[in-house]
Amino acid sequence: MTDLISRVLSRATRTSDAATPKRPQESTWRLCKELSPLLRLLILTQLAFNIGFFAVLPFLAEHLGTAIGMAGWLVGFVLGLRTFSQQGLFVVGGWLVDRFGVRPVVLAGCVLRIAGFAWLGYAEASWTVIGAVLVIGFAAALFSPAVESEVARQAVAWEEDGHGPRTRVLALFSVAGQAGAFVGPLLGALLLAVDFRTACLAGAAVFVLVLVGHLWLMPQHIPGRVRVRERGGARALLRNRRFLALCCAYGTYLLAYNQLYLALPDEVQRAAGSQAPLSWLFALSSVLVVFTQLPVTRWAGDRLDLRRSMTAGLLLIASGFAVVAAARPAGWTGAAGLLPAAGFVILLTVGQMLVVPAARAWVPDLAAEGRLGLYMGALSSVSGLIVLAGSAATGFLLDLGLPAAVPWLVLAAVPALAVAVLPRREKGAGAAA
Repeated sequence: MTDLISRVLSRATRTSDAATPKRPQESTWRLCKELSPLLRLLILTQLAFNIGFFAVLPFLAEHLGTAIGMAGWLVGFVLGLRTFSQQGLFVVGGWLVDRFGVRPVVLAGCVLRIAGFAWLGYAEASWTVIGAVLVIGFAAALFSPAVESEVARQAVAWEEDGHGPRTRVLALFSVAGQAGAFVGPLLGALLLAVDFRTACLAGAAVFVLVLVGHLWLMPQHIPGRVRVRERGGARALLRNRRFLALCCAYGTYLLAYNQLYLALPDEVQRAAGSQAPLSWLFALSSVLVVFTQLPVTRWAGDRLDLRRSMTAGLLLIASGFAVVAAARPAGWTGAAGLLPAAGFVILLTVGQMLVVPAARAWVPDLAAEGRLGLYMGALSSVSGLIVLAGSAATGFLLDLGLPAAVPWLVLAAVPALAVAVLPRREKGAGAAA
């Protein structure tokens, strides 16, 4: 599977090279070979994480409603608990990484994820399902900040060694995650032909492989990583206005991305009379990332710094909402009615490809010494709180019965206004995007 992804990305990267002749032709395979063994391990870990996760979670709501017989409100509550136990506790996982190191936190997260998926496979009562979901969420709150913070730190070192912009490494990390998110549901759909328990156990088996891989390959001590034992990191973080500004801007991107699950289904239902085309639109987003993330990042790296990359991405996302807003008064249906939705997905995805690597690459410049795990976790947790509040407001907005274009125009304004919140780049802080 990794060979297939490398070949696919290699073709996409070679296409990008034609537009930037000043650099020698470079394949994704060559880029991977330039990376340290630790970086390759972490990027493959992200691929495996998402395969295991998305083999189960997309099918959880239906399982809870049909097999377990939960009421709709309780299904929503359980899914919300999973999100809170994951995104909301990222900051805790990041603090633990700074305190104890990457290896023990990743291993603990893998053990909890294995236990959580196995438990979920056998859970038949509401309280057991809730317990399993909380364990699954907290597992990600451990290993995701650990992996993301170390990839960001290694990417900075890679850049400082003269290999190129750090965002190229972080883009490859995003591609691996998106590839896993694409493959995982396909695997889960095949396993559901047996039953949900089989899908859960297969997801647990993926994390067993990850656990064994890290036990064998992850070094006990990573050179350059210093464990911080002093307190006070959270207070300094809350006083770091530039970092909090980045979190707010990144949170507006996440809020926009969340509309794939909130505003977009309503638009697809209106245009097509069902939500069947949604799966094709989600697949379109995944394929775009897998094929074009590296070329887009390379193009941005030649022309934009991190702030400008995020600015361009947020404005593209805003234009995606504006496309739907402009088309809504026409009331198109059928295939023509789906074109604005497809335009929204494309612009949102391209904007994501600019925003995500740039935001993650920016965090090391804003983090206090030795606190990268805490700051990387806080980026997700603070942004998650923005999404929580913003999603509730969006749902209220969609239910007000306003003219069709108004909610989409409001949603377009949010990422556009977030550009003004982005912190100014300090001289000498992390070169180009």
